[in-house]
Amino acid sequence: MISSPQEREDLAEIRRAVRSLCEEYPGEYWREKDRERAYPGEFVDALTKAGFLAALIPEEFGGSGLKLDAAAVIMEEIQAAGCNGAAAHAQMYVMNTLLRYGSEEQKLAYLPGIAAGELRLQAFGVSEPTSGTDTLSLKTRAVRDGDDYVINGQKIWTSRAEHSDLMALLARTTPRDQVEKKTEGLSLFLVDMREVVGNGMTIKPIRTMMNHSTTEVFFDDMRIPATSLIGEEGKGFRYILSGMNAERILIAAECIGDAKWFIEKASNYAKERTVFGAPIGKNQGIQFPIARCYAQMRAAELMVHHAAKVYDQGGNTGAEANMAKMLASEASWAAADMCVQTHGGFGFAEEYDVERKFREARLYTVAPISTNLILSYLSEHVLGLPRSY
Repeated sequence: MISSPQEREDLAEIRRAVRSLCEEYPGEYWREKDRERAYPGEFVDALTKAGFLAALIPEEFGGSGLKLDAAAVIMEEIQAAGCNGAAAHAQMYVMNTLLRYGSEEQKLAYLPGIAAGELRLQAFGVSEPTSGTDTLSLKTRAVRDGDDYVINGQKIWTSRAEHSDLMALLARTTPRDQVEKKTEGLSLFLVDMREVVGNGMTIKPIRTMMNHSTTEVFFDDMRIPATSLIGEEGKGFRYILSGMNAERILIAAECIGDAKWFIEKASNYAKERTVFGAPIGKNQGIQFPIARCYAQMRAAELMVHHAAKVYDQGGNTGAEANMAKMLASEASWAAADMCVQTHGGFGFAEEYDVERKFREARLYTVAPISTNLILSYLSEHVLGLPRSY
């Protein structure tokens, strides 16, 4: 196991506890889920029971009241152990939006149940087929009708919708041509999916390269109570930004965990695999790519820790979260490619778990935000260059 830089004992203890839990879910478990495209519900339940998915929920609502740096450690260690945190990570950052901007009534109604594992908040309905990451162009519409909102539209890449009780949904409440600022007119809702699936909401699974439980969701005159609105009407885009920053930092931490898994896997194989009478790890052609990936991972890891620290201190983490996500996902993907190359033909064999993790790692240079958009953000908001889109 690749050790982490010296860290606080409380974080080190969390790391040990997560690793111990993950040992109960070895490669065989994940290979079976991958073959069947099944949701790892047992693993998610175990994480919930251990309190890890309630890490960011305040103690007054039954959670642990930890900060994002601790949540990042949890997600990193899950990946480093060979498991897949994508089955559960949304509960961390979606819940954070509810915590920051939800009413006291909403928090009391939902957070204790989420912390206890009685409710899953795993679905985040933002992206649409015609807008993608151009969130301000989304077309799903929510219209106030008395004590309700009526919603029509469509979302795509809404992962875990089939395995969630609640969904955070971003919809337009004011037409785009009627707002002063393009960031206005979008509202955020907390939808109780138990009430609307089959009653205005239709979920269709999308089969993808990796087992990510992603779906397309359709809304046809879906009626939800007005009390589902989080915060003020028209302010939803601003509300989700902090959640998106938390998401990017947590996924960056997952990518660091993946990179550590690939590096350790490749190093162990290079020590054991003998060709021409010597271990292949003796050759610099094998050593150097592993060492380079290790250095790249360590540099990205520092950026992830820095981004989490800035977030926990209440700072504007737009640049840090984006850089952490980009650098960590690139480090993870480089390590994945190196690991397959080190294993040669065995890298493609299911039993080694390399090909599964390889497919899973590829996602994060694209989602939840592509590298090109991160570079555009840095160019405009950090370097002061003209907006490119």
